Formats: sequence, structure tokens, C-alpha cells
Amino acid sequence: MKFQTIFSFSFLSLVLLASCKKEEVTIDSDSIQVIAFGSCNRQDLPQPLWDPIVSENPDLWIWMGDNIYGDSPVMDTLSAKYARQNANPGYQKLKASTPIIGIWDDHDYGINDGGKNYAQKKASRDLMFDFLGVPDSAQERAREGAYSSHIFGSGENLVKVILLDARYFRDTLIRADRVYLPNETGVILGETQWTWLENELRSSSAKVNLIISGIQMLPTEHPHEKWANFPKEREKLLNVIAISGAKTPILLSGDRHIAEIMKLEDERFPNGLYEITSSGLTHTWKTIQEEPNRFRINELIAKLNYGVAKFDWKNSRVTFQIKGENGVLYAGQSIEIQ
Repeated sequence: MKFQTIFSFSFLSLVLLASCKKEEVTIDSDSIQVIAFGSCNRQDLPQPLWDPIVSENPDLWIWMGDNIYGDSPVMDTLSAKYARQNANPGYQKLKASTPIIGIWDDHDYGINDGGKNYAQKKASRDLMFDFLGVPDSAQERAREGAYSSHIFGSGENLVKVILLDARYFRDTLIRADRVYLPNETGVILGETQWTWLENELRSSSAKVNLIISGIQMLPTEHPHEKWANFPKEREKLLNVIAISGAKTPILLSGDRHIAEIMKLEDERFPNGLYEITSSGLTHTWKTIQEEPNRFRINELIAKLNYGVAKFDWKNSRVTFQIKGENGVLYAGQSIEIQ
């Protein structure tokens, strides 16, 4: 059953306020059917994807980073750019019908490839929370960082969305000759966020657990930002997911100005751990380039794109799709709900 506009927002607000002592936010409905998601959105470029996204009739929209291109330590500049995005007619249509949550990456953080040493990170985080409509009473506003978790659905058909903050606590990247090198001792999430994540996964009652990071989690070969720049953190993430017992964990990411679907199979994940990258709401690579990725199972997509997850609870399947202008389908992957 599709959420009605008034019900979605009024009920969501009440639940947020009522559950400020909990980590989870629940929307009550027959079940959640469609989640849409995307990243890399310049507020000053044409935004042709909002109409097809709204046409998907999503029950939830997830921002996955670079939600605006702020790139400034001046908070008035970031605020003005968020205001411009909020005023976009297509985005206003989405906001009028769909609950919205999200996390940042570097450009909306305020500094390219930024990490824990960014002086304006707290002020920038608060602006992002304002943009997302996070209530003043929400727990995430009372702690350091921007991470949060949310549960959607009702009964047994629950989806948990875990938004990881890969900026606020992240150590320095090591760079040489325009290539990022492994930081063998560096961290991404920080001790407090790791403890929180472990608890969120272990305690999850959801049938599907979506784990979102602005930067990619599985790839190891490309020279750009990724979890593999901090190899111990990447392995820790995979191990924490594997031992948590969380059902149907699926990774979602942005950042790269491309889209691709990936799958890791090893002794920890005999049924496979999938990652779907959807990046490029307003701009992507000018041409498709060769880029190795041993985990990629579909073609690399270098076109404007957004992601959709469609839940078939009766048959225990969730189908992820990468779509573009006019809703054209570029790639899809069906995953069994365990």
C-alpha cells in the first residue's frame, strides 16, 4: 500500500519524536514496496531524473552522498546551495510524496576527499540534517557524526536502512602521483560508530538490511576513493556483517559518477554479498572507460542514473534496478530475501 502524502509526513514526524531514545525509526504500513536512491547531484545543473523517480511511486528516497556540490568551508554558501536544491521543482514533487533520508559524501561535506580534520564538519552536518528534515530531538543530532539507522515496513516485512558516516571520523588518505595508496592503520568509522554498527546489525529484526556508504565498499582495484584505501577497515566491515547474523545484507554506494552491480562470494558470504552503486543524478563520465572491478557482474554504466529496489515479499525477492532518463532500464539484479 502506497503511503499517502499527509500520512507519510505527519506519521513519520510523530514516530521520530516518539522514538528519540531509540536508534530505529519505523513507518507503519502493510509493507514497503519500493525504495529509490541516488547520489552525485549538482544543484546548478539540469535534473531530468526527478520525474521518472517520482513515477516509480517510491515509499522512500535515500540520498547517498554529494547531494549538493557545496565544496566550501563557508556555511552560508552551503546553506544557499541546499536552498537552491530544495527549490528545484522536480525535487519538490518528490518531497511532497515521499519520506527522505540520507548521508553525505565529500562535496556536501564541504571539502573534496575530506575527513576528520575538516574544521567545519559539525556545522556542515547540521546543515545537511536541516536539508533532510531531521528533527531537533533526533538522536543523531545529539552525537558526533551523521550516521543513523531507520526501519521501514511492518510485521515481518521490515527493511532496515543503516547510513554510515565515512567522513566525520575518517583518517587521512595517503596519495602519491594522483593515486590513493593503502592507509594500513587508518580508520573510517571511528570506535563509537563501529560499536553502534555492530549493535545495529546484531539486533536487527529486518528481513533486508541496506548498508549505505558514500564511497564504494567492495571494489579494490580502481585508484579513487574507496573503503579499500583503508584495508583493515574494509575487512572489518565485511567481518562485522558476516558474523552479525543480520538477514539479507546489501550494500549501496555512490560517489563514482557511474553505476554498477557487484557481488562478493567467499566463505563468509556463500550466497554472495551484493553492492549496488548508483551515482550520477546530474553528471557522469563523458565516455565509458575501462576500469577493472573483479566484483562487477553487470556492465559499467556511465549515463545519468538512479537506483530502485522493488520488494516482492510474497516470493521473498528484492529486485534492484539501475534506471535513467525516461525510466529506461540499464541493469537489474534479483536477490533472494533470506
